[in-house]
Amino acid sequence: MQKNLLETLMGAVVLIVAVAFLMFAYEGSQLRVEEGYTVTAKFSNASGISLGSDVRIGGIKVGVISGLNLDPKSYEAVVSLQIRKNTQIPTDSSASIVSSGLLGEKYVQLTPGSDDKMLAEGGRIQFTQSAVNLEEMIGKFMFSGGGVDKNGSGKKPATPTLDAPAAAAPTPATPPATATP
Repeated sequence: MQKNLLETLMGAVVLIVAVAFLMFAYEGSQLRVEEGYTVTAKFSNASGISLGSDVRIGGIKVGVISGLNLDPKSYEAVVSLQIRKNTQIPTDSSASIVSSGLLGEKYVQLTPGSDDKMLAEGGRIQFTQSAVNLEEMIGKFMFSGGGVDKNGSGKKPATPTLDAPAAAAPTPATPPATATP
């Protein structure tokens, strides 16, 4: 009987530690939606961002991505941004999808505009710049014509061999000597 009690207590301790770990991980990941207001932005390419990705202004987190949908008419990605209630965004602001490094995580960077009117609940950011696809850029660079000569044939131009007669090079004219007094 004492062995069963010990096993039950150890099981309870393991469950308590597991729940505490999950709560710690949830708090640390900051996946919860911020209290505030929601605005949307349309991007032609929203690759790399997901629910819970950061929304930043000047590198400071001001919200999270709370929704990703596809507009059935324009086939653009409609991204819902949950912005903190104490952060006001001018209506002429712009949004772009950027990464925190060469291969870092992507987030939405907001650049505030100068308008006196602020976006309200349900507002839309009009000026957007989509994510830059690194693989696509590398492909464009590699296949942009590197290694092709000017005539476009892809063949290297013929080089003269040593037994080929060299063309006579013109000799420079020498100026006449002048007498010095």
